[in-house]
Amino acid sequence: MMASKANTNIFDELLASGAEVLIDAATLDYYAHDVYERGADLTAVVRPHDKGELAASVATATAHGLQVIPRGGGMSYTGGYTSKTAGAVLFDLAKMDRVLDINESDMTVTVEPGCTWAKLQETLKPKSLRTPFWGTLSGIYATVGGGMSQNSIFWGSGRHGTAVQSCVSLEVVLADGTIMQTGSDFSRPYGPDLTGLFLADTGAMGMKASITLRLVPEAKAHGYASFTFDTHAQVLSAIGDIERAGIATECFGFDPNLNAIRMRRDSLATDAKQLVSMMKKQGSVLKALTEGAKVVAAGRNFMEEASFSLHVLAEGRIQEAAGADISEARLIVAKHGGKETENTIPKIVRANPFSPPNSMRGPEGERWAPIHGLVPHSKAVACYQAILNLFAQHQDEMDALGVHHGTLIAAVGGSGTVIEPCLYWPDASNPFIDDMIEDAHLAKLPNLPHNPAAWALVQKLKQKIVDLFFEQGAIHFQIGRTYRYQDGLDPRAMKLLKAVKDHLDPQSKMNPGSLGL
Repeated sequence: MMASKANTNIFDELLASGAEVLIDAATLDYYAHDVYERGADLTAVVRPHDKGELAASVATATAHGLQVIPRGGGMSYTGGYTSKTAGAVLFDLAKMDRVLDINESDMTVTVEPGCTWAKLQETLKPKSLRTPFWGTLSGIYATVGGGMSQNSIFWGSGRHGTAVQSCVSLEVVLADGTIMQTGSDFSRPYGPDLTGLFLADTGAMGMKASITLRLVPEAKAHGYASFTFDTHAQVLSAIGDIERAGIATECFGFDPNLNAIRMRRDSLATDAKQLVSMMKKQGSVLKALTEGAKVVAAGRNFMEEASFSLHVLAEGRIQEAAGADISEARLIVAKHGGKETENTIPKIVRANPFSPPNSMRGPEGERWAPIHGLVPHSKAVACYQAILNLFAQHQDEMDALGVHHGTLIAAVGGSGTVIEPCLYWPDASNPFIDDMIEDAHLAKLPNLPHNPAAWALVQKLKQKIVDLFFEQGAIHFQIGRTYRYQDGLDPRAMKLLKAVKDHLDPQSKMNPGSLGL
């Protein structure tokens, strides 16, 4: 990339902060992509090593009138860090990945924003501790800072809610390069929740420089169960009862289409590899061998005739407690017409919580795009039916262009049910997706050409699903530039939020456009 004299001065000043500054064309193109699409061209990528370098380089960039955008592990698919306006400076926080402090007395841990959920878990494991929410399935790459900015669910969500609910306090770099502490370092909130102001903000209010999270003891005992259902009404009703009972740390499932996709993607050989890890986690050699034999015997055939699947994981201080929670789940499921099946999937997933995100492309090399909504349990069945109706209306178009779908569902403790339809379509991949997928897996996938017609249909369907969720009263994580956040706020609340944004970022240089700001 050719740089103007003015730009050269900017680059020199950014380098003076001590941060790494990247301006080659291939790097800038790579960082302009997220999972879903490419944003506008970037001026530079800055990789600070600590909060001092972060603050200094943010101050430099905004003083020159440049937009600044934070990026964690890059796993966004909602435009969280892909600007619509060319010329932004993207801050890759991956080098700020230290666990700064583990306070076993006050039960908190402080990390830099680039620390991955996988690294945090491995660091805490020898102390038999973890955070209440402890990561996404993509936690091998997804970062704690990204989890705080985008919000996220999965590990621990059935009982402890979303990522941001485990946060105590933050250090935040504001648009002018100043660093602000949001609150107490051991409890939240103390007065109005200033920490919450910077959570789930998709980086629109500031860049996380450090994050303090609560700690809980790691569970000593685990329980697992899997079930099948004939209808979405049955499985969603069961999820609601299980969440209200407070018996599951994770509770998730798949519709028949997503079950079929998973079976085509994963093999018994892959499961056998994961099984080694699972067996190591068992309490005795005999128990390990017994559990291993069960998984091998079950294989994946048990899902072939499944309609909707549901997987429940429970934890306790003793095995009897975890077992009691699973027994209650069985009673709930039976009440709603479900049948128990082999619990292969929850055991393997729990044994390998942060697997490579090979599912970012479909089993035939297709592109993938999830669209989610969080709805109260009382609206889950109707919302799901509305999604089915939408797909039925466009089935002929989808069939003609090879577009298909599958849906994930999950309970979020204290909130409701996540419904996440995923679109798959034949289309060219992008450099970010292919970099995230394991080389051996990627080599098995065909390289598809760009498919403008399928892409246009997916764009249309995605917007229709976003609008449907809005009509159903859903809320969202990872809001980015995709979901209708402003439309759902009280106008006075939106006015207040914009006033805060104007105070913190008067020139609108901090990830402008995210949250609609």
